[in-house]
Amino acid sequence: MKALRRFTVRAQLPAALAPLQTLATNLRWTWHTPTQDLFATLDPDAWERAGHDPVRLLGEISSVRLGELARDADTVVTVRELADDLASYLQEPRWYQVEREDDPSLPAAVGYFSMEFGVTEALPNYSGGLGVLAGDHLKAASDLGVPLIGVGLLYRSGYFRQSLSLDGWQLEHYPVLDPQGLPLQLLTGTDGEPVLVEVAMPAKRTLKARVWQASAGRVPLLLLDSDIEENEPDLRGVTDRLYGGDQDHRIRQEILAGIGGVRAVRAFCALTGTPQP
Repeated sequence: MKALRRFTVRAQLPAALAPLQTLATNLRWTWHTPTQDLFATLDPDAWERAGHDPVRLLGEISSVRLGELARDADTVVTVRELADDLASYLQEPRWYQVEREDDPSLPAAVGYFSMEFGVTEALPNYSGGLGVLAGDHLKAASDLGVPLIGVGLLYRSGYFRQSLSLDGWQLEHYPVLDPQGLPLQLLTGTDGEPVLVEVAMPAKRTLKARVWQASAGRVPLLLLDSDIEENEPDLRGVTDRLYGGDQDHRIRQEILAGIGGVRAVRAFCALTGTPQP
């Protein structure tokens, strides 16, 4: 029987540990060792079960263990200190802001488009070198204060994983990804409804996509998702797989990433007050 809908359960954290949610969903933890060490010590067994994914980890830790951690003064202090450190990191001027004071002609924002972003295995939206390079660009831009806005697609089945059959043939497995279980939040308008971008398709059809946002430190990463009820079945599958399908499928992906991506950036900037690239 086919599942009708997926649900991802997220832990209700004690007030003293509430900043863990922010630390888990901002991907700065992927290159910030003290934050990684904190998550690893909360529950070492759960950390391994979660594949070193903080979002999954918070759902794996039992309520009893969370209560123990909330009563542990050292843990509470560490959580608060790391949350304060992240807040300072996100707000304080960095290299680019100093440079722009001397040269106001430097752009206030830059759009960075890629078909894949490899920030972390916890957000499996890449296949290899290009994605890892794009992810490293986001991390470096964040540390330098370069005002990038990353733009790409959210692939519901990601890139295939390989295994070998008993007779040595490659087997391909496509995981099914639930955005609610990833370090993402839906971009919504002032009315609380998801923001939809639209692009024209052949045969006078329209493709609509919602926008998911990840935070790579200071850098927002916007990922467009066509798997919504407003689209016809074949258009819902435009963002199904990275580098999958035929030439027409790939062209649809490129139209959505390019034209739809520009419209997503404009909507994001209008809602958040971020300067337009």
